[in-house]
Amino acid sequence: MNRPIGGAGCAWDALGGEPGLLRAVTFGGPGGTLPSRLPVRQLARATVAVAALAAAELAAARRGGGPLPAVRVDDGAVATAFLSERHLRVDGRAAAAFAPLSRFWRTRDGWIRTHANYPHHRARLTEALGLPRTTGQDVTADGLAAELALRDAEEIEETVNAAGGLAVAVRSAAAWAAHPQGAAVARRPLLTLERIGDGPARVLPPDAAAPAEGLRVLDLTRVIAGPVATRTLGLLGADVLRLDPPGLPESQDAHNDTGFGKRSAVLDLARRADRAVFEDLLARADVVVTGYRPGALDRHGLSPEALAERRPGLVIGRLSAWGTDGPWAGRRGFDSLVQAACGIAVTEAAPDGTPGALPAQALDHGTGYLLAAAVLRAVTEQRTTGGTRLAQLSLARTAHWLTSGLPPGMDEADGTYEAGAWLAEAAGPLGRITYARPPVHVEGAPRDWARIPGRWGTDAPEWT
Repeated sequence: MNRPIGGAGCAWDALGGEPGLLRAVTFGGPGGTLPSRLPVRQLARATVAVAALAAAELAAARRGGGPLPAVRVDDGAVATAFLSERHLRVDGRAAAAFAPLSRFWRTRDGWIRTHANYPHHRARLTEALGLPRTTGQDVTADGLAAELALRDAEEIEETVNAAGGLAVAVRSAAAWAAHPQGAAVARRPLLTLERIGDGPARVLPPDAAAPAEGLRVLDLTRVIAGPVATRTLGLLGADVLRLDPPGLPESQDAHNDTGFGKRSAVLDLARRADRAVFEDLLARADVVVTGYRPGALDRHGLSPEALAERRPGLVIGRLSAWGTDGPWAGRRGFDSLVQAACGIAVTEAAPDGTPGALPAQALDHGTGYLLAAAVLRAVTEQRTTGGTRLAQLSLARTAHWLTSGLPPGMDEADGTYEAGAWLAEAAGPLGRITYARPPVHVEGAPRDWARIPGRWGTDAPEWT
């Protein structure tokens, strides 16, 4: 069954794509996927569609033109991929879910959402509230609940943020629209893809076996959104090298889900020897994708402007939680916190008023596929006009699109959804892994990753 283009047209337009190319995309699949009061299913299928279409466009351009390879978007594959971290198993073991101190809490005047999955975020949260100093023991969920119940949500938000922790007051859509950051987000487009400097026309071999073959991608991202983008580029043939600082180790469970199609190494840019290795990698990179707060990498000379000056012709993908404008532009954030801030948690609330959540971390996954699409479109444009390209996206902008810009979901279906049809198994360095198959389906392109995740941070920092 082929369904209306819907949100894919909006996203493709934001990417600067030729509208007529959307004819290459067909939609279908089972019903009952990603049920929500908001059009989550539409967001998911639209973002996957434009990532696949951008790959098809690049594939056609590399062979000198002609019709685009067919693109098929299956709602079952999309829904399974948007829940990939929940479906993942290593020797039958599921990945760890949210930590005990990462959830909604009642406050004196409402609700707060915290994020404490990483040890350093947990420490900053509890220390900001004075809990280790007052209890003398490890902080329990009950202890944190008792402390938060005595305070107002926005006071907690500001106190924790000032300490480098993560806590966001739960707001309605109307309250977010009136908030300076909500207003700043609303003024911006879904994403931007622009030329920020000169650079030669990009030359890629025409006889590639995959759309992104020959591209070298430096992956400076963490958690879900950025790594989803780069694992998609890895699926499509790019040589993806993820780099992390040694002082902020990634969750191995998270890497097991998003480490497909890439290698993972650790470099300390404050060390001279490691910096020299990084500079050599950058000198031969085609794409750099960053997922840190705006300004966080500037001290390492990795702002978009600095990268454009040092490496003309680069494609730069820049991802953040709250965007580059407004009073929260420099704040840390995660999908769950953006949902709490922008009214999604209120929209999805339970009958008793307890804040709710989307059926998947859809802001993360959706933004990841949009970022992959932006990188691929930038490479296609560079083949004829050259230049250094910058794509900028944020979870908050994707949330605004979900709540304000997407058409409602559709009821057509080609059967009943069961995730098992879109799961696969493979033997990897860590054991037998069960995982969600890639949802990006382009005629003639790889349908699965060539590389299974290994131990985080243990690969050599070099191009293959």
